[in-house]
Amino acid sequence: MPLDNGHVFLFATLNSKQPSTARKVHIRRLYDILQLSLLRQDFARAQRAWAILARCKEVDWKALWSTGLQILEQDGSNGEEPTIEYLRSMMLQFPEERPVILKELVFRLLLDNNCRVALDELELYLPSFPYQENPTLHIYAGLSAMYLAQDSSGLSFNSSMLRQAQTHFEHALIQDPANEFAEIFIDKISVLQKAKTSTEQESEDENMTVDDIEPDRKRIRS
Repeated sequence: MPLDNGHVFLFATLNSKQPSTARKVHIRRLYDILQLSLLRQDFARAQRAWAILARCKEVDWKALWSTGLQILEQDGSNGEEPTIEYLRSMMLQFPEERPVILKELVFRLLLDNNCRVALDELELYLPSFPYQENPTLHIYAGLSAMYLAQDSSGLSFNSSMLRQAQTHFEHALIQDPANEFAEIFIDKISVLQKAKTSTEQESEDENMTVDDIEPDRKRIRS
């Protein structure tokens, strides 16, 4: 049944057209309740509104994936796993937003110290367009590789992983020349590489000294 278009709504939706039926007006009201509840941090009410909206055929709930993520994050009883699985599911169901969703997924993996999983995820997408042109994804890949380059003591670094991290930071700088984070980490890696080279050189010098002295000791004994 057509309705008067005099309804006033608090929040704009993806479809900003005035609702023409009582059902559509009800859906818009529910959307207002959802957004207002989120602003007021009334997540229990927001979750109830979201559960109803997600079942309405008029609502493209996949396009509102970030709202669903915001609600899901409030229940921390099961850790990050439900959030990560939700984002993986959204990447499959909403490919148009996959680059943005991938950033959210990797960010949460890093927060959960799953650097190996984060780097594996990034290496799957970064060789292809449009991911290869995303400086944030390269920064995340660089951070993951840099973390994995450390040994358990945090005092020694794997040279190969450091080079991999440096490559990602350099790619980020190419895409975003003003990226200060990339510059900082490139400088940091340079310092670590120089320190590692210096330590290895000192170790080689010590070994050479021992080798030079040992024959003299043997001659003295004879």
